[in-house]
Amino acid sequence: MQYPILHYWSEHGINKLTAGTLFVVATPIGNLEDMSPRARRILSEVDVIAAEDTRHTGKLLSHFAIDTRQLALHDHNESKAVNGIIEMLRLGKSVALVSDAGTPLISDPGYRTVRAAHRSGITVIPVPGASAAIAAMSAAGLPSDRFAFEGFLPSKREARLDRLRTLQGETRTLIFFESVHRIEDCVADLVEIFGRDRNAFIGREISKLHEQCVSGPLHEIAEQLQSGTIVSKGEFVLIVAGSAEAEHLCATVDADELLAELLGAMPGSQAADIVSKLSGQKRNEVYKKMLALKS
Repeated sequence: MQYPILHYWSEHGINKLTAGTLFVVATPIGNLEDMSPRARRILSEVDVIAAEDTRHTGKLLSHFAIDTRQLALHDHNESKAVNGIIEMLRLGKSVALVSDAGTPLISDPGYRTVRAAHRSGITVIPVPGASAAIAAMSAAGLPSDRFAFEGFLPSKREARLDRLRTLQGETRTLIFFESVHRIEDCVADLVEIFGRDRNAFIGREISKLHEQCVSGPLHEIAEQLQSGTIVSKGEFVLIVAGSAEAEHLCATVDADELLAELLGAMPGSQAADIVSKLSGQKRNEVYKKMLALKS
């Protein structure tokens, strides 16, 4: 079933309904077949494309026979270029924002532009598509109900170790990007801080010709990187299971016994707070138990 508004867009193009709109357009991360028909149409119909690298995007546009004008929008010029883009949008021009690959703003430029568009009352519309982080998460075989995207870790080891220490007890699944130059060192640091048996997944060159996806304990992934079984070439996404310590603690704490012990050493409200945090029970439920024990 096709919704009426989408049917209108597909027949009449974007300009009648969406002039002065900023489109955030996802592009392929490797396989060009992942370019959606909607993304192709938007890129061919907007007035200008704001691209992270016009040469890189130029090759993509050429492949799909799209001749829309481009302008550069990257980390080094965005603070200056954003004003010109907002002015075009205010004048009724439509602009598509793209990165070199995948979904813009996910460890790519564009945040300042999207924020400025919202502050200027300009409509911002996402055009969904490929994302290396989500693609890897979908294939990792690790809990996906709650996850945190951490992007690239610091390049210097001490700063990287400090960041990992802050994440050591994180119970959500963690997603990292890493470069070919640091992938071995990064996984070795993960083993050191998170432990050798923490489950993980590594996706290399996702959707590209030499794609490689491997899952297993961190120490096995480290060994395969060192031996060359996982080739140190291309781009990497690391998925690491969250810490099970907090969940284990919740499972082993007997809330009633703990509450009874704490009531002899501290005020009831303080004891209820502690038991609620450790057991995962709602505070009002623990508080009722505390009142019952006191009576």
